[in-house]
Amino acid sequence: MADFLGMMKQAMQLQSKMKEMQEQLATIEVTGTAGGGLVNVTMTAKMEVKALKIDPSLIKPDEGDILEDLIVAAINDARRKAETMMQEKMSSLTGGLQLPPGLGFS
Repeated sequence: MADFLGMMKQAMQLQSKMKEMQEQLATIEVTGTAGGGLVNVTMTAKMEVKALKIDPSLIKPDEGDILEDLIVAAINDARRKAETMMQEKMSSLTGGLQLPPGLGFS
């Protein structure tokens, strides 16, 4: 019984730490770039897009397709960086322990 209570206490501590980690991830920002820095997207480590910067040289009526592609590429670059940041934070929290699906961040 003592082992079970100890496990429950550890689970509650982990849950508390995960909540704190989620709050931290909301404040950590990464920037994804595309087109050699002509398009920049800033997002939190929780994947919330915060800013989009487009170099004025890209704003040409006949090149909308290029701009759209660069925006998508910058968002994807920022998302990859945010996922890496989230995985690093999660790994430091769990000591490298792989959690079952659904027990990570939402």
